[in-house]
Amino acid sequence: MTGIRSRGRSTRALHVVGVSVKLECWPGTCKIARESLMFKRRWSRGVFLVLTLVPAAAFASPSAGHGDPVASVVLALTVILVAAKLGGELAVRMGQSAVLGELVVGVLLGNLSLVGYSGFDYLLTDPSIDMLARLGVLVLLFEVGLESTVGQMLKVGLPSLLVATLGVVTPFALGWGVGAWLLPGHSIYVHAFLGATLCATSVGITARVLKDLGRLQTQEARIILGAAVLDDVMGLVVLAVVTGMIGAADQGAPFSLTSVAVIILKAAAFLVISLFLGVRLSPRLFQLASRLHAHGVLLALGLALCFLLSWLANTVGLAPIVGAFAAGLILEDVHYRGFVDRGEHPLEDLIHPISGFLAPIFFVLMGLRTDLRSFAAPGVLGLAAALTLVAVLGKQACSLGIWGRGADRLTVGLGMIPRGEVGLIFANIGVGLTVGGEPIIDRGTFSAVVVMVIVTTLVTPVALKFSLQRAERQRNSQHY
Repeated sequence: MTGIRSRGRSTRALHVVGVSVKLECWPGTCKIARESLMFKRRWSRGVFLVLTLVPAAAFASPSAGHGDPVASVVLALTVILVAAKLGGELAVRMGQSAVLGELVVGVLLGNLSLVGYSGFDYLLTDPSIDMLARLGVLVLLFEVGLESTVGQMLKVGLPSLLVATLGVVTPFALGWGVGAWLLPGHSIYVHAFLGATLCATSVGITARVLKDLGRLQTQEARIILGAAVLDDVMGLVVLAVVTGMIGAADQGAPFSLTSVAVIILKAAAFLVISLFLGVRLSPRLFQLASRLHAHGVLLALGLALCFLLSWLANTVGLAPIVGAFAAGLILEDVHYRGFVDRGEHPLEDLIHPISGFLAPIFFVLMGLRTDLRSFAAPGVLGLAAALTLVAVLGKQACSLGIWGRGADRLTVGLGMIPRGEVGLIFANIGVGLTVGGEPIIDRGTFSAVVVMVIVTTLVTPVALKFSLQRAERQRNSQHY
């Protein structure tokens, strides 16, 4: 880079990839331009790296039939991780969640066959990538559980309890209704599962917006974040009930209210017993473990608890993610204070890098499974639009749980909209469920759910910022 300065401004000639560009900058503006240019350069290099690896993926596929089997996995991980981080970075710079960028990148990679390239198709059936994605879901739900405690769940207050309850019941009923309306030829289990995918809220997106705007201490934020803990628990119970019904139906058991009641009791009993025993036993367990001085004891014990409860949940007929979430809820900072006092990082800090490695694999894989050609089938676009509409409207029922003045009802309803990773996790479980040989979530339905997740994730930050600013103006006008 060369340049001359004249009358407080500089003229700089940039030579990038053989192209000369002349910039005239006033003092202070070139720094912004340089930062933008540096990002574009890094983005271009990242895209170039991914495009360089694309042809190699064809040789790394299992069908190549030569070399060490791990070669195909490590190259697939290279493509997935680089693409995920590039997509996540771009999404963050656009004011969106990194999850959205990772999902969209997966959609793009999974539909390259539309332009004649199918080198990534083997990832859809690669058992190693699928297993890493499944582990990523467990670690992600464990990490989500670590952000809350049983004590916090018991102290949410009546408004948060009502908001969470309405925010689960209403979307479930609307999702079931959409399934019955647009998919009349499918079983009631398909309709019920569609309702389940709309229940839970990905409140992390809302929390980030509230934090960016400095509104985490507002009454709306306290209600939303309090409701989110119960929302997750209720959503997982609904998932457990629906998957239990589907599993029983697949084995020939008829649908009955008695069987539903048994599944509900089983799910509630597992959560209550695991949380009660965990809260009582985990402090002693971690206190004993703190006497060990080997490296990585805290991380190993935390993951062991996560995987043990995931296995127990599966053993009693529940989804493993229920156990992973319960394991996170059980653990509190005070349980592993002995490790922290001697200079080790808290468990949340230790889990985060593992989640940062495994979770993007899951989100990219979900994008890869989204077949854009399925939208050409009759009814798929209509299903996506209807699911998105009821996903938004269903959470607005949350506002009915707020009594009196003080909290803005619209803000609370909008804050509960995003489905994010939770909706994808539910949909992915549905892909593996069948009743009488019929998949609960086929490719078209899965693609419709992905569209719902993308739209609800996109609109929430914009709508929430608008609502918070509107509420602030109303409060200010009342003071004058």
